[in-house]
Amino acid sequence: MERIKLEMKKIEIEFPGVKALKGVDFETVGGQVHALVGANGAGKSTLMKVLAGDNTHYAGQIVIDGKNVEIRSPKDAKHLGIEIVYQEVDTALIPYLSVAENVMFNRMVNDMKGRFLVDWRKMRLESQEVLKKLRVELDPDAIVGDLTLAQKQMVLIARCMAGECRMLILDEPTAPLSNAETEDLFRVVRGLSADGVAVVFISHRLNELYEICDTITIMRDGRNVVRMPLTKELPQNKIVAYMLGRSFDEAYAKHEITLGDKILEVNGLTTKDKSVQDIDFYVRAGEIVGIAGLVGAGKTELCKALFGAIPHETGSMRLRGKEVRFDSPLHAVQGGLALVPEERRKEGILITEPVRENITIAALSKYCGFLSVVKRWKERVDSLSMIKELGIKTPSEEQSVALLSGGNQQKVVLAKWLNSDAEIYLYDEPTKGIDVGAKRDMYELIERLAEQGKGTIYATCEFSELLSICDRIYIMYDGRMVKELSAAEADERTLLYYSTGGGDSNGRGEENRRTG
Repeated sequence: MERIKLEMKKIEIEFPGVKALKGVDFETVGGQVHALVGANGAGKSTLMKVLAGDNTHYAGQIVIDGKNVEIRSPKDAKHLGIEIVYQEVDTALIPYLSVAENVMFNRMVNDMKGRFLVDWRKMRLESQEVLKKLRVELDPDAIVGDLTLAQKQMVLIARCMAGECRMLILDEPTAPLSNAETEDLFRVVRGLSADGVAVVFISHRLNELYEICDTITIMRDGRNVVRMPLTKELPQNKIVAYMLGRSFDEAYAKHEITLGDKILEVNGLTTKDKSVQDIDFYVRAGEIVGIAGLVGAGKTELCKALFGAIPHETGSMRLRGKEVRFDSPLHAVQGGLALVPEERRKEGILITEPVRENITIAALSKYCGFLSVVKRWKERVDSLSMIKELGIKTPSEEQSVALLSGGNQQKVVLAKWLNSDAEIYLYDEPTKGIDVGAKRDMYELIERLAEQGKGTIYATCEFSELLSICDRIYIMYDGRMVKELSAAEADERTLLYYSTGGGDSNGRGEENRRTG
């Protein structure tokens, strides 16, 4: 297959109230792994959606192999050999179909034109060939809904490669992956590059770009700032400075906060599905408690269990000394809990609704008047106040949340819970897909809440974040708490040791529970 040579010249695109791209130039060639980075809202995903045929109302010029082309639909992009894998992989797959059916889906639809029968044996064999070429070990007959997130991502990449893919765009591909899964992805990307495929790699995890990318384009405020080879001579802090337009110290210095009495106590919590077992921990007023663990350790399940979304089998919870039982998220919200979920687009926001409704929905009762009629004017006042306080970049409170960047969507989720005035805030991978500047904004917000006496549970596999902001850290492995550390005792090496099953022979680690 001939290697692609792509040029985008003076690309512009505008959404209601926002000029998202302002004369952007971008170029790449086959065999190159090209990093595309920028702060949230810089325009990187918007630019790649132009190439993928999802943003059709662009102005500017696209040149492929020396010829001007128009990309006004996803079909146009596929015809030119351009494929994209978005971060939300579940929305692009059909969960009740097999791996083979999902991998060959596009080709199967094309082959079905004018025909009524599918050659299932041929489809299965061809899907096996694609998976084998990528060196991905998946059963073609496995149901996609039963796969892990990393495996689903591989199915999507395989679907792209089942066609005549000359350019593959990966949008935040490592955000939900463990270290081992990330290495598997990198192996596949290196293989595609060696075969002459142009790969565009969008990521906020700047450290990993050095492992996989050879060129970098940095965007800011809808413009491309710089394009250069990505080598160790370009330090990470300089990339961040280009992204933000100013120098930036990533290290976060947490302020000392006087802690109060225990605000939340959990004893012997085990869920009915056994995803978390025998959990004991506590949180003091004003305390930021970290939950460390790798992907699959049970952090998300613990947050959902506390929030009433996963039924308990045994155990108890006490909130400010009073025993509580939350049988649903509604009861948890009424009891003073707030959850910022990992999958914000699926579970944290109403993606097609305006910013105003998303911010006010968790406290809707205070906006209801006679006969439960919603006072829109009051919603508007409070949502505008939250937009200003959190620095949410939106042309108005009526903008659809779907049109905001990932970092601004996350701020909308936070605004929703701030508006509800909760007592305990649960954060599940809160910085997933957001830039370093937005991370600092989030840290500052969490500290402000802690100063007000709120309790915080911060669950993540990003150990550096826990070390930056937490007072104490619990470590989870295989659904259990295996270690508790003070901030002074914790370091990345220790967190990784216990997160990978270090400790005693049964994998539960050294029990070191404090009674406070």
